[in-house]
Amino acid sequence: MATKKKAPAKKKAAKKATKRKPNAAFMKALTPSATLAAVVGEKPLARTEVIKKLWQYIKKHGLQDKKNRRAINADAKLKPLFKKDQVTMFDLAKIANKNLS
Repeated sequence: MATKKKAPAKKKAAKKATKRKPNAAFMKALTPSATLAAVVGEKPLARTEVIKKLWQYIKKHGLQDKKNRRAINADAKLKPLFKKDQVTMFDLAKIANKNLS
């Protein structure tokens, strides 16, 4: 039996990676409402930072549902913000946007 030799892989021309600039609307500092401020703090933050802080709070307190990891269970601080016992991770941005001005 003859063994086949693999041809050497051709190298593709390396493209220069240009770093994307974030959208200015996401980076604008906004003031959180009183219910959101209970979780993320009172000082103005960018939308991206608000989402990061929400996730930090959720992870720290173990609020992700054990079976359905997309679901987030509300505790005493998040209940007034979510207005229900459980929301999906996709609703977080909507909830944050409603509570920023």
